[in-house]
Amino acid sequence: MYAVIKLQGHQYIVSEWTELTVDNLSQKEWEKLTIDEVLAVFDEAWTTVKVGTPFVKWAKVEATVWTTQKWEKVDVLKFKRKTRYFRKRGFRPTETILTINSIVA
Repeated sequence: MYAVIKLQGHQYIVSEWTELTVDNLSQKEWEKLTIDEVLAVFDEAWTTVKVGTPFVKWAKVEATVWTTQKWEKVDVLKFKRKTRYFRKRGFRPTETILTINSIVA
């Protein structure tokens, strides 16, 4: 069974027992998380499809926070040619890895 969820303004297609990498959540490790904003639920063969307006009622996705870690470095460059102006900055955003436990529809 698959579900399309909305989390922090992004939409993800998830299935049971998969890992999902999202932006940083303010949750601790091994904490349970219930996502109620389910946009659609369907199975592998596309025989049963439930689409919400905007969310599917009585549907939820249960997940566990696996870990929070830093992502790879993002470099930000800006320069102006012929004037010797050059700035380089970088940062490493944090990410949270979720494990999808179950999809209840």
